[in-house]
Amino acid sequence: MTAPLITEKTPAEETPTGRTLSEGTSTEKPPEDASDTAHHTAGLVAPRPPVHRARSRAYSLTVRALGPVLLLVLWWASSATGLLTPDVLASPAQVVGAVGELWGNGQLPDALATSLTRSGLGLVVGLAAGLTLGITTGFTRLGDELLDSSLQTLRTIPFLSLVPLFMVWFGINETAKILLIAVATTFPMYVSTTGGVRNTDRKLVEAMRSFGLGRLAIVRQVVLPGALPSLLAGLRLSMTLSVIALIAAEEINATEGIGYLMSQAQSYARTDVLAVCILVYGLLGLTADVLVRGLERVLMPWRTAGPGGGAR
Repeated sequence: MTAPLITEKTPAEETPTGRTLSEGTSTEKPPEDASDTAHHTAGLVAPRPPVHRARSRAYSLTVRALGPVLLLVLWWASSATGLLTPDVLASPAQVVGAVGELWGNGQLPDALATSLTRSGLGLVVGLAAGLTLGITTGFTRLGDELLDSSLQTLRTIPFLSLVPLFMVWFGINETAKILLIAVATTFPMYVSTTGGVRNTDRKLVEAMRSFGLGRLAIVRQVVLPGALPSLLAGLRLSMTLSVIALIAAEEINATEGIGYLMSQAQSYARTDVLAVCILVYGLLGLTADVLVRGLERVLMPWRTAGPGGGAR
């Protein structure tokens, strides 16, 4: 008897899809011809990258001025048609006349200098305190454990509620006014600084330590530059809040300043002078915002264009 012929089978090959192919089976797909390619791409639109047109500086300023100009026109029209009577709100012409009167007799320049001094001193103290506390709690674990919970509790207290207490502690002199502004501006700077410092790249900090840099050098050369966007955001909030706190501070028995002019105008029902003081406070806040924007352009020029490139 002859032995049966046994044929040796080659091992099956597994394709990426999980199917097995025997020897001689091709895994290559047949090439597509031009008609198939055209069929698959029919109806598709070629992608076009967005094109950002750079806006001129004059155009940007004109757009920004539209809102205030429209409000001014509405104010003037309401006064001219009698919808706003002088006992409710003076007309723009009367306000301009009041500005000339107050500037001519020297009351407005003196009041403006006094208010700017108060706001500036309080802002400097508040920024220094917020920056120091933010670096301490954001960069050191011990500072975070010791200070953060207490500062977060104090941050929830409205600074306006501290006015009577400050009058008892410091009297009705300039110290109470400056410290009230300082307290109001400390916490926005503290929160922004803490968040910016904590978001600093820890690997970069460790690398600088391995090169022998001390803590102060790391803070100055690594942490603060990395936290610069948060620091500028805190500065912007603090400068705006300093004007709000200035209004409250000048209610503490002030004998000079914009708040004193407002109290005098209220006593004599001078709505034109009241409007002048309100506009001065608004211009102070706008000036502070413009200054911070200019500082951002100098320190972070790559962010001036915004997410839309030159379209901002």
